[in-house]
Amino acid sequence: MAHALFAPLYGLAPLVHHEDGFNADEAERLNPRRNWFRRVALARASALVVPSRRLETVAREVWHQPAGKVHRVGNGIDTAAYARKARPDALPRVIKRPGKMGGHPGGPAPGEEPAAPGPRVSCPARGMASGDPGRGPEREAILTQAMDLNVGHRVHLPGHVPDPALAVGLFDFFALSSDSEQFPLSVVEAMAAGLAVASPAVGDVAEIVSPDNARFITPPGDESALAQAMLDLALDELARRRAGAANRVIATRDYDESVMAQRYARIYADALGLPQFP
Repeated sequence: MAHALFAPLYGLAPLVHHEDGFNADEAERLNPRRNWFRRVALARASALVVPSRRLETVAREVWHQPAGKVHRVGNGIDTAAYARKARPDALPRVIKRPGKMGGHPGGPAPGEEPAAPGPRVSCPARGMASGDPGRGPEREAILTQAMDLNVGHRVHLPGHVPDPALAVGLFDFFALSSDSEQFPLSVVEAMAAGLAVASPAVGDVAEIVSPDNARFITPPGDESALAQAMLDLALDELARRRAGAANRVIATRDYDESVMAQRYARIYADALGLPQFP
């Protein structure tokens, strides 16, 4: 907003604004006051960068930004770091032993809930969630539900993991249970580690994963379908490996941080009127 008001007076440099997503309170309905603020504040921006197709649509249709100003650039990560083989003891208080482990390398934040159990079926998989639920407010709720379902001995909550690249490779597949997302980095991290993904079709998840992974992406809000997708991945090693390998190729090709940086450099160069970014 300061740039919109004072750029002409002070001769400020061009502004490239990055918008990453919504808070939990806007998961269902956008806040009209915030929409109005963005329309005014972005008036003099040279470019608006967003990570997801939904946010791109909002920027054009709700914030009334010209199509030429809006750039959709998917989030990137160091994909090579996630290709490293994980040590069995990479997680505190957890040792990976033979058997399947479904993982969620980040705890439920507002807008994210543990997947409902669905039908009570026998499943050989163990589950693990790192991040906040290891010590956060959701820990007791997760453990209580696990005990109620008689799977407490299979659920591990190791807490914060400083370097998720060292731990994601321990999983046999990855599960996301968010009600709202834009372009979740955790999905890209799992893909870079060569994992299959079970997730609701929130944000751009359905577009991010490979075609081989598509059948494990479920309708938003359908907890039973998500539970079934997780069960299918736990029981089908061939499907896990096929989807994981295809996901790894896509993550390396499209979502490496170098690809993101190159696209950012082009946007900034254009804003500054340079043939290329220094």
